[in-house]
Amino acid sequence: MEEIFDAAIIGMGPGGEVAADRLLTAGKKVVVFEAELIGGECAYWACIPSKTVLRGPEVNVEAAGAAGAAESALDWEKAREYRDYMARHLDDSAQEQGYAKRGATVVRGEATITGPGHLSANGNQYLAHHIIIATGTVPVLPDFPGIGEITAWTSRELYTLATLPKSVAIVGGSAVALEAAFFLAGFGVQVTVLNRGARLLRREEPEVSALAEEHLRRLGVTVLASSTVASGRRGEDGTSILKLRAGGEVAVDAVVFATGRAPRAEGLDVARAGATLDGKGGVRVDDHCWAAEGLWAIGDVTGIMPFTHVAKYQGRIVADCILGRERSASYDGIPRVVFASPEIAAVGLTRDAAEGRGIDAASIQVNLPEAIARPWTYEQDPRGDLGLVVDRHRRVVIGAWAIAPQASEWIHLASLAIRAEIPLEVLRDMAPQFPSYTEAYLVALDRLRSDEGI
Repeated sequence: MEEIFDAAIIGMGPGGEVAADRLLTAGKKVVVFEAELIGGECAYWACIPSKTVLRGPEVNVEAAGAAGAAESALDWEKAREYRDYMARHLDDSAQEQGYAKRGATVVRGEATITGPGHLSANGNQYLAHHIIIATGTVPVLPDFPGIGEITAWTSRELYTLATLPKSVAIVGGSAVALEAAFFLAGFGVQVTVLNRGARLLRREEPEVSALAEEHLRRLGVTVLASSTVASGRRGEDGTSILKLRAGGEVAVDAVVFATGRAPRAEGLDVARAGATLDGKGGVRVDDHCWAAEGLWAIGDVTGIMPFTHVAKYQGRIVADCILGRERSASYDGIPRVVFASPEIAAVGLTRDAAEGRGIDAASIQVNLPEAIARPWTYEQDPRGDLGLVVDRHRRVVIGAWAIAPQASEWIHLASLAIRAEIPLEVLRDMAPQFPSYTEAYLVALDRLRSDEGI
């Protein structure tokens, strides 16, 4: 007879791991399927290795600005060694053993849904009361003549490099593209960013795009807007040569494609369990991450918000629902961060998005060195800006952004304000630590009252 499990998890990235941990802790019988490495893209080829190698250039930027400190020569070999340590040397045997010790059945290989509650992997059949799909995404590369002739990398090749190239072109203008540019430029690589759009980070406020580009250029990065690759070829010296549709060519050692990712749902046969895919190939789910009877989906495969912290959040949602503690997911107040120098953080709605929803919105931008003391104690040539978007009628924050040191940390005040709909008057009554970047929120709120009467 086929063994029956309480839950089957397909894909053991951050979302799958959170769901598995909660269900195992509750004493449930769990089987997990992983075709690659337990920990997923984030642990081995994205979040963890990228933030690890970004730290050295970040420290150098901080040292250059801090009184009495000085930049030091970065050691790529040591950075690479620590990156490999943090990425577990692409070895997940400890994770597999850990789950096995906790009672989980670990299956290596691709799983296919053969019917409601039924799965197949490696020729074996499995039954589960609940199936959780957490298969993530795959990179999407543009199709142009000659792409097979050039040295083309995705984040996987970039963040497993043994030796740094002398020059790189990064195709894309997303957070992934910007982080790659800051990392490489920080280690002395000549970087050219080819963005097909008119501005970087096009989903953020125009001010964010402009400031991000300004900081990239300060590091020596060349940014070419409205640039689309027409074709590629291999040069006689082994370089990768990109011909641009607008004219001109770019010759580099390698090309990093940060051109988006697509949900990894192909081959799962979710329709056999009653689920459907959206127009972009993501598994459709409701606000409980429920896809069909006994079928759930979490993380990037849903196409909702492609962030590790969202996948982990959805993992908690689904585990609680399965355990009888039904709860719904809310995506208000989810932060978005580019780990650059300085950091770029945003949350909630932009002005355009608010107007698109018919919200009567007001916005304010505060230059931090002009408004508070903390930037001056942090660095000698201080930089930083904070922006807020508020709903005039409801008198709550609905959006925020910051470009400044440690913005990834203090953006969470805005995140909580949006999620909990904290009234502006309550926010104005807080007493933030002095000196801190958080003080800028009070300045912004006071200016909104004086300038906009809110």
